[in-house]
Amino acid sequence: MMRQPCCSTPRKPLGLLKGMAWPVISVVLMSACTVGPDFSRPEPPAESRYTNDPMTRTVTAEGQAQHFLSGSEVPHDWWRLFKSEPLNATVRQSISHNLTLQAAEASLRQSQDNLRAGYGVFYPHVDARFGASRELSSQIQQGSAVPGSIFNVVTLSGTISYTLDVFGGERRAVEGLQAQVDRQLYLNKAAYLTLTANVVNTSIARAAYAAQVRATEQLIALENEQLHTTDVQVRAGTAPYSAVLSLRSLIATNEAALPALKQKISQTEHLLATLEGVVPTDVILPDIDLMGLALPQDLPVSLPSALVRQRPDILSSEAQLHVTSANIGVATAALFPSFSLSGTYGTASSTLGSLIGGGNRFWSIGPAVDAPLFQGGSLWYGRQAAIEAYQQAAATYRQIVLESFAQVADALRALEFDAQALQKQGEAQATAEEALQVLQASYRSGLVTYLDLLVADIQLHEVNIAYLQALAQRHQDTVALFVALGGGWWNTPGPVSHEQAP
Repeated sequence: MMRQPCCSTPRKPLGLLKGMAWPVISVVLMSACTVGPDFSRPEPPAESRYTNDPMTRTVTAEGQAQHFLSGSEVPHDWWRLFKSEPLNATVRQSISHNLTLQAAEASLRQSQDNLRAGYGVFYPHVDARFGASRELSSQIQQGSAVPGSIFNVVTLSGTISYTLDVFGGERRAVEGLQAQVDRQLYLNKAAYLTLTANVVNTSIARAAYAAQVRATEQLIALENEQLHTTDVQVRAGTAPYSAVLSLRSLIATNEAALPALKQKISQTEHLLATLEGVVPTDVILPDIDLMGLALPQDLPVSLPSALVRQRPDILSSEAQLHVTSANIGVATAALFPSFSLSGTYGTASSTLGSLIGGGNRFWSIGPAVDAPLFQGGSLWYGRQAAIEAYQQAAATYRQIVLESFAQVADALRALEFDAQALQKQGEAQATAEEALQVLQASYRSGLVTYLDLLVADIQLHEVNIAYLQALAQRHQDTVALFVALGGGWWNTPGPVSHEQAP
């Protein structure tokens, strides 16, 4: 520890400190302010809906209509509304092992540590220094004719310094670090939302492709049966050979569609493996039946004023706006003088043994003022650049809000059109099934040929494939609505810190 000055030394340091510090403290008390704009959150929009006409429900398709509940909250585990345990298990696996999510969490922790480091500016800085050297002086350096000498210098000193944040530049810098933490938090939530949406959408696509493969294989089997019957008729002279060629072309076309569908299944499995953080050879995916997925019928729709406080991309853009606002304060404070207080106390000796007990003590204490006088315009234009960065961030924020509203509107309209398309596909499916039943009865009565029966069955399977595509699209657009509304991350059970609150 540093020794106190001996009793014979007057208390000038303390008196000097009082004499010189009070004017500085007075300046702090009179001029203490934080330059730069005080950040205020952008006002939420006044709109009450996303589309020109209010939407409360879709048309009924296959006995199901989706209702839009304005002002309701999206659940944090919205994928459970599809009521598929295999789907839930896939989402859980991805959340636990996804590498992009782990990187986002590490970025959040990094920003939190940077904030903690930034808070250090508000505390005095205490440093200790020990040095030992052996030197040879030169008579030229000494400015005399006395020959140089060899001597040892051992020093031990301590320094306390404190920056007086008179104009608030340091406070603005820490404010910017806090805003960076907020931004990383919302980027983390955005990564979480993107991950869950990709897993659910990819799982639905995989189930839809698998169902289409099964329907196409059944269709090809029927067409082969029809080809066999037609070939018999050609050999009997009751049908032209061109009918065989037409069927062979149709079968080849449908068989050519199978590799493309299977390739899509393979791609979805590889994507799910990546989302789960494993290589494709190690992924184990449960089978999900498209027809076994429940369609969420009561869909919460947040108000526009709530959406801007919930969507992670909007909130991260708002946090970036806060960062640029704080940077204006930092750049503005750099135009003004900076004040600091520092004190140093130490002792020096020619030997280590006499360092502590020797009388070669030294100290210094007092304030310091650094004032920028001429910097070639760098400080001024640095502040102008910070202002332009703020304007850019403000425009980006407004653009993201507009795009978010458009995405919600697109999802709402898509669900309405999906219901209409599925309704017509259902009607086509029912008509094709009825036609097949009529032909089956006529075939049993001997009124139509077996070939007519096969043609009707083929038409039914073609309608079924189109129905599967419309059904999958309806499920995926439901996912798109949950994502456009922010995914409900703020409704996660458990305590939520002030940093997580929207």
